[in-house]
Amino acid sequence: ARAMAADSDVAEGEKRGGELVEAAESTKKQKAGDGRAIVSSTGGNAVVAAGGPMRTSELLAPIMLLSGHAGAVLTSKFSPDGRHLLSGSHDKTLLLWEVFGECANTLTFRGHANAVLEAHWLADGEHVISASADKTVALWDARTGARNRQFKGHTMFVNSCCPAKEGSVLASGSDDCNARIWDVRVRTCQRTINHPFAVTSVSVDGPGNQLYTGCLDGNIRVYDLRSTGTASMVLKGHQDIISGMALSPDGASLLSNAMDNTLRCWDVKPYAAGERCLKVFLGAQHNYEKNLIKCSWSADGTKVGAGSSDTFVYVWDAQTRRILYKLPGHRGSVTEVHFHPTQPIVSSCGNDKQIYLGEIRP
Repeated sequence: ARAMAADSDVAEGEKRGGELVEAAESTKKQKAGDGRAIVSSTGGNAVVAAGGPMRTSELLAPIMLLSGHAGAVLTSKFSPDGRHLLSGSHDKTLLLWEVFGECANTLTFRGHANAVLEAHWLADGEHVISASADKTVALWDARTGARNRQFKGHTMFVNSCCPAKEGSVLASGSDDCNARIWDVRVRTCQRTINHPFAVTSVSVDGPGNQLYTGCLDGNIRVYDLRSTGTASMVLKGHQDIISGMALSPDGASLLSNAMDNTLRCWDVKPYAAGERCLKVFLGAQHNYEKNLIKCSWSADGTKVGAGSSDTFVYVWDAQTRRILYKLPGHRGSVTEVHFHPTQPIVSSCGNDKQIYLGEIRP
């Protein structure tokens, strides 16, 4: 790191014992109190970042880079308490990271025989679910890294999985044109729902009563899991493959991402009158790679985010549809963007094998 002084009034620092020590005590107090970063280096020179923006989170630095996967990172999710990040990769593993401090990689989940395509935390924060191209869905213990259960039944790649926040319902969608419903407490499939095309994304509401499936035909189908009938609703509007879906925190809206380069927000309240498609978000791109790029909501429902094939992270205002952030850094397609549950932090992962954590304005 090169030695720099951003403000002329910053006292010249002295390097003692590998740390940067401010020569002027008054300056030290000022810097500690106004939230501006003072970064020290143990080797050679040091960087004094005296001017930077106000900090908004407890991250060690405004941007953290997490490297460790040997293949494209296809999914990443914050834990319910916000202390850990789970990532799944083309290298067949899931990694558990600490969000704060040095972002240490604390655990590796091994057992899948092919790429991990999507992963989710269960509501208890102690177990995780993963869907894989090895045709299985797995339940893991997030404290030990042990695989507790393997759900077999799909005959092709399992593109997506989603657990209900309340209860034990788990859904999965596969290239075998089926969505399957599981109970996380038992290995056997509880229900199979046939589709005319490959199922690329699934989502389940909080109580586990409604299933939403996205397909190659660009349609989203809604099923009431309390009955055995056909789809209770079909949401039409996308012109290409659905790549990801996410239900809003209040359960009233469904966000979908598709390869027609649009995200759409749908009104999924029962018996709602009028047009179901409420908003269209533009900006994020898809390309020839045909990645299943996911989308997500912030915890308060005011922002939505998605990855993009143009290497940028996109964050929109959920109300006005305005792009709030177009964040650079990745060197390949961004496959998923996720919001921290309690702090203004976003995570992003991509085909460049990297994961970024970055703070935004609250």
